[in-house]
Amino acid sequence: MISLDSPVESVLGVAKGRKAQARHEGITQRLGLETVGDLLRHFPRRYLETRSLSSLADLQEGQLLTVVGEIASSASRSYRDRRTGRQAYRQEVVLRTEGPSLQMTFFAQQAHVGRYNEQRLSKGRRGIFMGKVGTFRGEWQLTNPQMVLFGAEGEASEDLAALSLETIGPLYPLYPATKDVESWDLQKAITFARTMVDDVPDLLPEQVRSEFGLLDAHTALDRIHAPDSWADVTRAQKRYRFEEALVTQLVLGRRRRFIRAMGARARDGGQGELLAAFDERLPFELTAGQVEVGAQIDDDLAQPHPMNRLLQGEVGSGKTLVALRAMLRVVDSGGQAALLAPTEVLAQQHHRSITALLGDLGDGPMLGGATGGVGVELLTGSMTKTQRTGPLSRLAIGEAGIVIGTHALLEDQVQFFDLGLVVVDEQHRFGVEQRAALTDKALGSPPHVLVMTATPIPRTVAMTVFGDLEVSTLTELPAGRAAIQTNVVPVAEAPSWMDRVWARVREEVENGHQAYVVCPRITSDESEQVAVDTDFWQYAAAEEGEQPTTWPLRAVEDVVVELAEGPLSGLRVAKMHGRMTPDEKDGTMRAFAAGEIDVLVSTTVIEVGVDVANATTMVLMDAERFGISQLHQLRGRVGRGGHPGLCLLVSHAPVGSDARARLEAVAATTDGFELSRVDLEQRREGDVLGRSQSGYRSTLENLRVLRDEDTIIEARGAAEALLDADDTLAGHPGLRAAVESLEASVQSAFMEKS
Repeated sequence: MISLDSPVESVLGVAKGRKAQARHEGITQRLGLETVGDLLRHFPRRYLETRSLSSLADLQEGQLLTVVGEIASSASRSYRDRRTGRQAYRQEVVLRTEGPSLQMTFFAQQAHVGRYNEQRLSKGRRGIFMGKVGTFRGEWQLTNPQMVLFGAEGEASEDLAALSLETIGPLYPLYPATKDVESWDLQKAITFARTMVDDVPDLLPEQVRSEFGLLDAHTALDRIHAPDSWADVTRAQKRYRFEEALVTQLVLGRRRRFIRAMGARARDGGQGELLAAFDERLPFELTAGQVEVGAQIDDDLAQPHPMNRLLQGEVGSGKTLVALRAMLRVVDSGGQAALLAPTEVLAQQHHRSITALLGDLGDGPMLGGATGGVGVELLTGSMTKTQRTGPLSRLAIGEAGIVIGTHALLEDQVQFFDLGLVVVDEQHRFGVEQRAALTDKALGSPPHVLVMTATPIPRTVAMTVFGDLEVSTLTELPAGRAAIQTNVVPVAEAPSWMDRVWARVREEVENGHQAYVVCPRITSDESEQVAVDTDFWQYAAAEEGEQPTTWPLRAVEDVVVELAEGPLSGLRVAKMHGRMTPDEKDGTMRAFAAGEIDVLVSTTVIEVGVDVANATTMVLMDAERFGISQLHQLRGRVGRGGHPGLCLLVSHAPVGSDARARLEAVAATTDGFELSRVDLEQRREGDVLGRSQSGYRSTLENLRVLRDEDTIIEARGAAEALLDADDTLAGHPGLRAAVESLEASVQSAFMEKS
């Protein structure tokens, strides 16, 4: 008896011959379909309407095409094969579609095969054809085509691979495939498996299906693989998307309940004297948004369970001030706070700005008292052992209330007296294990956690929608910020535009301003190349069959010399990158801030934490190499002093590519939250339950966070109701097994640390 747990080989049959063996290996190894259940959950990526010809437009050379077409003409030709000297045969066919016609040629070395081709490829015959698009003598052709031909009443005849399929319905499924495995290989195996499996357990409780109008498991399986209409497809997809959302929400819901049950020390601020003294000394009033978000955080900190909140806001919107007030509240409660920054430049910037804001309140050696203030420490990787000794000691015995640092805070020798709050700045720069390494330093109970970002990346948006983080948003426009004009400079199409780029930089400097030039690399290496649309090509290439175009990446060490000796000669041009010593970087930034450098050629080390009001222009070389979040962060370095900003995105990305679309999206808006949605649409959710932060490798199979936001919200409500009734899910064994499987999987192994 075959069940969903049976090995997939039980429906694939015996692999006779090398080709069949390769097909079996492709299904089990490359596609990872180990059981019959895995095979049946391998859903179509799209469907072809078999009752009408496919509509084609904008064909591209090398495109992998699958269409429904009709043979418009078919002519048999004989010729002398030059290799064998024997008579050979070819069938020249013109395939009609709702769009361009396609030429196809079929060769045969034997007369009976030639006659067979002539018979089956007769005029008027329809079928599904797949091949790579090419051109020959100005005509579109389908190279090495494979096909399933329709018979007299919709039945399919044998194709070139000798497949014999049953009646083809109005919608023909096309499956994600791989090397040695065609879509129809999967369609045939899935069709057979559906006939062999009778028992399809339903994970969804009947009351949930009824409440949300969902198909039962068996019906959904039939309609996703063999739909009679688009309505069938829609209802089946709704069922599977809700099921996935529910299982995910149950995992997150159990996690939230587990964390709440762990408890945390409430940090209610005590008498609040230090925070009150700080607020009295502020030379400005808090914005309405800062007051509102501060109240949300205060309420979280006062609870006997850990805060897990995301604070998002544009560059310069006052996130650091909000975080500092939360840290002072924890210090007033007798605890300590740690601020984790991704770079040494940013950590130093935070230390300077926070100590400046605190003034003499930052000199106090004691925890919990305003009159004594609070000790603020800096801890970075470049500090010597001797330099670290003092800060480490003061943290361990409780003399220091606030520490600001980089990854150095994660090291084993860093110990806290009473860590009550962890603030993670630019949280997307840290993996969940790194954040956990810091939160694990709290003794007794977990600390409260506040993560901050200026541009939510895909995983952040996904986790927000999935309800894993409480969210606070600062929406006010930063004070003193001027408009920033952003333009794409397509050097592949218009190389001469680079002359104008450097002319604009010189104009800005001559008007008394400064500029950044950002490169993706430090040094040049001729063997190191970049592929067009690198972040997306690997995902797309398997389906589209495209090859990447390459070119050398621009490097800081080269560009700084080229500019100083060429188009920007006479200007004060300097460099900065991660291989420079901390003193060199700090000296360079101080000189740039003092106006002693006109143009700073840098890597993304200036992405965050750099605030030079006189900088008005940024040129990003090989801009397609950066993600939307990085581009937005980098652009935020200019226009900070009330002067209009200019950002030029120099790119080789061709029109129509995903990389070019990213750049055009950045050029179209300065709204970081809108850009985060564009980023999510292009890059997908990433690994919403695990360590992966972005990209196409999503652990979600059917859900898309933006498209299915309403479904996710409904599923969260259903999950909470189920957990309220019984958080062990004992009454729903199938659903419980799915939840426990996800909790135990590699993807969610790090959930408790996220």
